[in-house]
Amino acid sequence: MYTLDFADLTPERFLAEFWQKKPLLLKQGFKQFTDPLSADELAGLALEEEVESRVVQCGNGDWQMETGPISDFSRFGERDWTILVQAVDHWHSEAATLLDPFRFIPNWRIDDLMVSFSTPGGGVGPHLDQYDVFIVQGEGKRHWRVGMPDNSLQQFCPHPRLLQVSPFTACIDVVMEPGDILYIPPGCPHEGISLENSLNYSIGFRAPAQKDLLTGLADYLIDNDISGKRFTDPARPVSKNIGELGSADLAQVKQLLQQLVSDDASLPLWFGQYISRAKHELDLQEPDPHYQAEEIAEYLEEGSALTLTGGLRCCYHQASSESNEPADIALFINGEQYLLPGDELTTAKLLTEQRQLDEQQCRHFLQLPERLGLLVHLINLGYWHFTE
Repeated sequence: MYTLDFADLTPERFLAEFWQKKPLLLKQGFKQFTDPLSADELAGLALEEEVESRVVQCGNGDWQMETGPISDFSRFGERDWTILVQAVDHWHSEAATLLDPFRFIPNWRIDDLMVSFSTPGGGVGPHLDQYDVFIVQGEGKRHWRVGMPDNSLQQFCPHPRLLQVSPFTACIDVVMEPGDILYIPPGCPHEGISLENSLNYSIGFRAPAQKDLLTGLADYLIDNDISGKRFTDPARPVSKNIGELGSADLAQVKQLLQQLVSDDASLPLWFGQYISRAKHELDLQEPDPHYQAEEIAEYLEEGSALTLTGGLRCCYHQASSESNEPADIALFINGEQYLLPGDELTTAKLLTEQRQLDEQQCRHFLQLPERLGLLVHLINLGYWHFTE
């Protein structure tokens, strides 16, 4: 539905020259842009308990933040406030299509679609993020300033949950109009102030921290009862300083930890399960009663199509094989692993790279009972549903 116009750039040049290097403004990156949802629809999502939302308000330098659900917006007045709703792609199928033009980046790196509505003067103040983001201007106009990373910037908290930064020098200073796109790399300070009632769409990218990776690895080891190797020291010399943690011992501890993540077989299994878990609640519609394989087969033979549930994370890994036979494929969906034969790459790609399966693609699953069985299982979990 949306086509990204890089002007004189290509995705390859963008990644080489701008990705995680410097910000970029794409004037009319989406030509003739139309909003996939309205401000009223966004407010409706903020009413829901399961949807993460917040309102940020500033009057005379007094910053306030309120988390959702939020039912009455009239009390905030006609200016100087912003509502932000996370993971809109989980709840609004048309808005979710805004992610598709950015899928020249692997799916596992894409986080979610945050949508904000601001009244005149609304914004969240100058701040920086530790992840990449594309900001698409919807209806209205917003004044954006973006700077390059600057270690001299000071962080201050006008509100405990608003980590703003001190004034910065802008390398991009622009009034964005509908269809304009702003790319902001990690660590670049930025601030957007609405000039009129406006909608913004933020496509954020996942950037796992070392702490989170280690925590996820520890959970995987515990869940799978993997203890790994133990510390050994058969060549230990007599210690002259019994109270010291020696450099040789620390080097061996470091080696033990490195071995946990250097195993070519276990690393993708852990990371695939870890990175495919949903960060926000999914809008899963599990059929009741569950479908039987015969029912699904009949629907597919009649030409039914399928749609992936918004926000569902899917990826796969297939190791290189030294034999003539392709290695098995590990398919990861919402933190679960499914093992496929090495010749089922088409199946893995259909389930991880397509947001919709048309009639012909669906018929692929009718060719083998194992394929149909997997699809039935995924439909009964609410991961795929018949296109309305």
